Amino acid sequence: MAKCEICGKDVSFGIKVSHSHRRSNRTWKPNIRRVKALVNGTPKRVYACTRCLRSGKVTRAV
Repeated sequence: MAKCEICGKDVSFGIKVSHSHRRSNRTWKPNIRRVKALVNGTPKRVYACTRCLRSGKVTRAV
């Protein structure tokens, strides 16, 4: 679900470090929106990140 169908941006993993330097796992999820876009000339619902929407890689269907 948390994956952009246009650029392939996915969940990334890392380590959260507190002030006392205790370390625990955490995730960063991309900002995904479910939008109606034109795919091969036909409107289709796709999951796209806001970076792709803003840069114009996705042509929105009305």
